[in-house]
Amino acid sequence: MQQLLLDIHPTAQPTLDNFVTGPNAELVTHIKHWLNGETQETALYLWGSPGSGKTHLLTALAAAHPGLTATDDIEHLGDTQQIAAFDSFNHARADRKLWLAAGQNAPSGLNVREDLRTRLGWGLVYRILPLSDTDKQNALARHAQGLGFELDPAITTWLLTHQTRDLGKLLQIVEALNRYSLQTKRRITLPLLKEVLP
Repeated sequence: MQQLLLDIHPTAQPTLDNFVTGPNAELVTHIKHWLNGETQETALYLWGSPGSGKTHLLTALAAAHPGLTATDDIEHLGDTQQIAAFDSFNHARADRKLWLAAGQNAPSGLNVREDLRTRLGWGLVYRILPLSDTDKQNALARHAQGLGFELDPAITTWLLTHQTRDLGKLLQIVEALNRYSLQTKRRITLPLLKEVLP
C-alpha cells in the first residue's frame, strides 16, 4: 500500500499552562516568580538539549510579557548578533526590564563572545531536564484525549521507538493522525499510523 504523507500543522500556541513539566515543576515555579517580578534578577538563561522545551518556554514567556527581550539558540548567533544580544542585556539590566535567552549548553560551555557568556551567567540560569518516555507517553495520551480519542499505548511506544523524540513533533503527528482518521472515517490504530507515516 502506498504510504501517505501526513499534513503536519503547528500545535497550539505555546503557553506555560500547556508546557509539559515532567521533572521541571520547580523550574516552572521559578519562571512564574521571575515573570511576576518576585525576584531581584531581570535576566534568565535556559539551557537544555534539543526538544527539551526551550523554544516553547521562550515563546510562551514572550507572549505573556510584552517588552520582554527573548533570544533563542544563542550559540548560533553571528558576531553582529552576539554584540546586539550583549547590548540588549545591558540595556535591559539598566532599565530593570526582563531579558531572556536560551541555548543548548550552560553559559560556561557556549561558544560565544566572552563578554556575552559572562552576562548570561549573571542572571538566573536553569537547565531544562529532559522528559522521560513515560512523561512523553502521558503527554501524548492527554493531548489525544483533548482531541476526543483514546490513544493506544502501543502507538505511543511505536512513535517513541521509530520517530523523533521531540515532543512538539510527536504532538503534531498525533494531531495529523487524528485528522487523517476523521477524513478516512477509520479508527486510529497502529496499522493506520504505519500506513500514513513514511
